[in-house]
Amino acid sequence: MQTMKAALVAAITVVALTCCLLPSSAEESGRLALVVSIDGAIGPASASYVREALAKASERRAEVVLLRMNTPGGLNSSMREIIADVLASPIPVIGYVAPSGAHAASAGTYILYATHIAAMAPGTNIGAATPVQIGGPLPGLPSGTPDKDGKDKKDEPKDAMTAKATNDAVAFIRSLAELRSRNADWAEKAVREAATLSANGALEAHAIDLVARDQAELLRQLDGRAVEVAGGKTQRLATKDAVVEAIEPGRISRFLAVITDPNVAFILLMVGIYGLIFEFMSPGAVAPGVVGAICLLIGLYALNLLPINYAGLALMLVGLVLLTVEAFNPTVVIGLGGIIAFVLGALMLFRVEAPGYQLSWWVIGITTAVFVGFALVVLGSLRRAAKAPERVGAQAMRGLSAEILDWNGNEGHVFAHGERWQARGADAFEPGETVEVTSVVDLTLLIRRAPARTGEGGTS
Repeated sequence: MQTMKAALVAAITVVALTCCLLPSSAEESGRLALVVSIDGAIGPASASYVREALAKASERRAEVVLLRMNTPGGLNSSMREIIADVLASPIPVIGYVAPSGAHAASAGTYILYATHIAAMAPGTNIGAATPVQIGGPLPGLPSGTPDKDGKDKKDEPKDAMTAKATNDAVAFIRSLAELRSRNADWAEKAVREAATLSANGALEAHAIDLVARDQAELLRQLDGRAVEVAGGKTQRLATKDAVVEAIEPGRISRFLAVITDPNVAFILLMVGIYGLIFEFMSPGAVAPGVVGAICLLIGLYALNLLPINYAGLALMLVGLVLLTVEAFNPTVVIGLGGIIAFVLGALMLFRVEAPGYQLSWWVIGITTAVFVGFALVVLGSLRRAAKAPERVGAQAMRGLSAEILDWNGNEGHVFAHGERWQARGADAFEPGETVEVTSVVDLTLLIRRAPARTGEGGTS
């Protein structure tokens, strides 16, 4: 029995030690693959998420970071932040366009070119990396304007600003292609002509390095490859038996994902402005001021992270001011001007047309209708209440009727507003006589005889 107990204890100890040491040995040996997923438009939240994930990968000494992408593109500033973090990462970053049916268009193509190894799943595509400008066609695409020979001008940017943006984008993606030894000519074509490639086409064009059906196959193909990380250090990958772990976005990244949605930022800004207006019009309400201040600050913070047009913001503020003026001084013209200025400002507010960062027409229409109604109904009610006669306090007593209870000389007591009051007056009154209150001094009513009523035939 003693031998069996000892054997059982030893077996349990071995199993416990094995369970405790396996995960740590995987991390200590560097065989850990962390997965970062970008789904949807690339913005400040995506940049924050990638930065946090790369920092965590460095702390845990991961073997590789799998940057899985399915994105239509996004903001240029956020794209460059992600690329800068990838280029500075001491941990190899593997760009992977997946699952089948996904794409890495526009900003996603630049990021894929920046990764140490680029891979795609079958049935995916990349490309269409042309910078989109507001108010004009895509640079490099046919403009529909024929030249002297009757042919369309296909490769001439329409204006100087478009040419600058296009040339800058071409130089940037060519530098990434040269850094990673990939097809720089096709990269330029993706920018100038919005060219796209399927997974197999990208592999044949040497725009990517691998095609893998899933993460397990990708890790097997990566095993043994040598990559150069930040600092010029060459690292040989050992990913065949790596432990795969997904990294979820942190609280800050999730918060940024919500508030940097242009529609959410727009609504926060409007709620903040009108909350403060309501607080100023009705001091002491507290709640509108607190909620308005918080929403306004969060909305301004979100706008600071997004590329906005300050002329559009100014037009919106002018529209709100005009609507407020209309509520206190109805003229119709001011109100219509306020609505027009507000809608035009909302349309001009964001300077980009990146996928996922357009302001919804529904949000503009509903917000305009709600706040026009707010200005005309709520603020109008406050204006009427401010001009209405007082209903409480000493001022409310003026003009009320009172009944004489007793009177001696020039003072006595009267019954007014359901209460017994001390009163003074210049005339002599009889008990039961009805008089009129003219003022209140130190809780004493000043009274006079009620003015004679005018009948149908004249003064009686």
